[in-house]
Parts: sequence; structure tokens; C-alpha cells
Amino acid sequence: MLSLFIPVGIIIAASLITLASISLNLFFLQLLWVVVGAGIIVFFLFFDWRALLNYRWFITGLYVLVILLLVFVYVEGPTVRNIKSWIVVGPFNFQPVELMKIALILVYASYFSRRHLSIARWKTIGSSFFLFLVPAILTIIEPDFGAALIFFGIWFGFVLLSGLPPRRIAATVLILALVGVFAWFYVLRDYHRARIIGFFDPQAQSLGVNYSVTQSKIAVGSAGFWGKGYGGGTETQLGFLTVPESDFVFAAFIEQWGMFGGLVVIGGFLYLIYAILAIGARAERNFEMFVCIGTVIVFGMQFFLNAGSELGLLPVIGVTFPFLSYGGSSMAANFFLIGVVNAIRKGQK
Repeated sequence: MLSLFIPVGIIIAASLITLASISLNLFFLQLLWVVVGAGIIVFFLFFDWRALLNYRWFITGLYVLVILLLVFVYVEGPTVRNIKSWIVVGPFNFQPVELMKIALILVYASYFSRRHLSIARWKTIGSSFFLFLVPAILTIIEPDFGAALIFFGIWFGFVLLSGLPPRRIAATVLILALVGVFAWFYVLRDYHRARIIGFFDPQAQSLGVNYSVTQSKIAVGSAGFWGKGYGGGTETQLGFLTVPESDFVFAAFIEQWGMFGGLVVIGGFLYLIYAILAIGARAERNFEMFVCIGTVIVFGMQFFLNAGSELGLLPVIGVTFPFLSYGGSSMAANFFLIGVVNAIRKGQK
């Protein structure tokens, strides 16, 4: 029987080791969220979530609720690092965008499980696009383009995997290309364009827009195969590596544990993706299969965007590495998805 917890445990162990070398406060906070996540897993083992999700009003209500939370964040939320993404309740901060990832997966799993036979109709594609567009606009104005890109990936992944005909795919890609041109001139901010331009000219502005990526490459490149050992990463420990607990946590881990440690984490993540896909392939209902697909899309995109930007293969987007980056909201959302997928696995014969 495929286990989801072994690869998750490997990645979380790497996260805790890295955070402990950076800050014991971050270590204990992350450990607290791991305990909360374990509670979420146990909850789904004893709670019949499928009975609740059979009610379309519940899924729609969750989606609308998170939309309202995103509006609230934009109007009343505090500004942290030039972004309004958090709801603050006492000592705790929560990002509604993490809850929106779950809501979109559930909404699209319900939507396409009932309409995948009519996916070729423009009405079906347009309606599904609108479900993505509303939260995307709300996150763009925060501005959080990383979250909006994840939302887009969820929608586009569901559309492609629902059996969209090649002609419709080509037409959709053309339309999206035109939207991308419009976004370049009228939506993206100057620093977003600078990051993209800097990606194609990595030697330019090594102390400016490319500074974080340059330091990340130094951290990874200097690690060798076995790394510098616990607490031995100079780029991380001396503060040259920016946001080493989140956006550049993979580079911070590799600097200490080398290529070997990086391959262990990547191997664990790939096994996790394989296990989720295998569970989805054995699902008895289309809805459950689509939930597994949506989980893979979210985890896969976050891994690809985070690791790719840290290694200089993509522009810096600012998304978390699943289960590796520090963050209570993302950790809780990731455990929620794993809890649902594990419940699907437990229900299989």
C-alpha cells in the first residue's frame, strides 16, 4: 500500500532541520503547525468528508466565503513586505489564498466531474475560467502574482486533463498569449517586469534585481555533494541568502546538506506525487480522482516555481515549497489536501 506519510515526513524533517539552523523560534512555530497538520490528518480519518462534499452548496459556499475573505484582506488587511495577504487574529496570521487553493480544487473537482463530457463547449471553458478569474484579480491587486499564477495553473490543469480537444487547446493558448501581452503592459508592475528581464540576463544587476538568485546559486554551487553540515552554510548564516526560511529554503537546505540532501528531498517529493496519482487512478468516483489531480497540480506547480527560481531556472515568483518552506497557512493547507487524499486511499478496497 502506497504511503503518503513517508515522503511528507522526509520533506518536513528537512524543513525542521533547516529552520532550526536559522532560528529556533521558526523551528518551534513550524513544529507547532506540523502538530496541527497531524491533527487534520486524524480528523479526516474519522470524519466522513465525502458525505459533506456531496452537497454542492457546501463547496460553493466555501468558495464564496474565501472570496469574501480576500476582499476583507484587501480592504482591512495589514501590509507586509508591500503585500496585503494576511488576516491577523491575535498572534496568528493566516493567508486566505491558501484556503482558496483548496476551494478551487474542490470547486473544479465538482465542476469537471459533472461536465467533463461537455468540456469542448466554449460555455464550459468560459464558466470555469470565471471561477479562476475572480480570486485571481483579488490576489493581483494585493499584489500577490505568485498566488494568481497558482490559481491559473489549477484552472488550466483541470481543463487540459478533462479531455479538451487539440483545437480547443490551441485556441485557448492563443487567447491566453494575448492576455499575457496585455498583462505585461497593463497589469505587471515594474519590479515584476524587471525580474523577468533579469532572468534572461542573470549577469546584469547581480546586486540589484538578481541579487537573491545570485546568492541562491552561490549557496547551491558551493555546497558540493555532501554540503557544509548543520549550521555551516555561510550564505544562509551570514544573511546573504534572502528569506532562507521560505522563498529560498531549498537553497538553504542544499547549502548545508549538499546535492545528496537535495536529491533526497526531490526524490521524496516525486514519490509523493506518484503516490497521489496512483490513489487518484484507483478512485471510485470522478470527483475523488479530480481532487487527487488538483492536489498534484498545486504541489507540482509550487515545487516547480519555487525550486526553479532558487536554481535560476525561472524568474523569482515568491511561492512556497510544499512542506519545506516555513508558513503556518501553507502547511495547514498542504496537510488538509494530504488528509483528503489519504481518506480517499483509506476508502479504497
